[in-house]
Amino acid sequence: MTQQTDSRGELRAALSLASSGTPVLPLRAGKVPFGNCPACAKNICGGRPNMKVPGSCACPRPCHGWAAASTDPGVVDSPGWARAWREAAAVAYYPGGVGLTVVDLDNTDAIAWARASLPATRTVPTTRGEHWIYRGTMHGANAVRPGVDIKSLMAYARWLGPGTGVVAALPDAVRALAVKEPSTARRAPQALSVPLGNHEGRCPHRTPTYLDRGIAMAEQRITGAREAVHATVYRTFLAVLSTHGRCGCLTDAHTARLFTAAQAKGESARHCTDAWTNALTTLGMTHD
Repeated sequence: MTQQTDSRGELRAALSLASSGTPVLPLRAGKVPFGNCPACAKNICGGRPNMKVPGSCACPRPCHGWAAASTDPGVVDSPGWARAWREAAAVAYYPGGVGLTVVDLDNTDAIAWARASLPATRTVPTTRGEHWIYRGTMHGANAVRPGVDIKSLMAYARWLGPGTGVVAALPDAVRALAVKEPSTARRAPQALSVPLGNHEGRCPHRTPTYLDRGIAMAEQRITGAREAVHATVYRTFLAVLSTHGRCGCLTDAHTARLFTAAQAKGESARHCTDAWTNALTTLGMTHD
């Protein structure tokens, strides 16, 4: 059964967003885009030119998902989009089109992780969790950790209101979530010198509890990995270093806790050292 919604309300919200320069598109029930029209089904249209650019779809209907997002009120309120708005369950927008990244936290555990690991920013309540909105773009990615998706370039997010709080800059800790460990990296074990005191960035820790909580969450992430343990260890090391590695607060005890958690999951000391070194290299950090 088609979900009954106030289609005019959805359209009004979409037009307001479009007029402010935010690319929008309608979503059907299930928070998914409308399928391609018969002329574009199974991509027989050839994908249209520049389909990586929102609004580039030449179809008069809202085809091609996020790429159909438009800021043109004449398109949004056109006859070709009318049927979609009559059946629309929600409005979506293209975060990358306005220079934003949305960290979609789908449950309370994900929210707890974000509060312990990410800088505060604008938040928007969702049905089951929260959207954390940052200034800056990256490629969207799903399931970067349990209950966490990233919506930015080539992705859409449901519009649920402007939210509260000040939009912060996109942190390295979020970028790190979508980075996979280089499969060709093969480095000999290197002695690690920690804390990383040669990095003189401003310390973001208001209290020692912030760092301790971040390390505990990292341990929990490694311990809870049920698959892709290698990648999980690398991404966790990358996130810890991007958040805590530049201010010199990490100690031997902290890194030992991370290495111990990884080795308890079957990782060798060699792989732990390689993963840590690769993370340092990815972030442009050096160690003595």
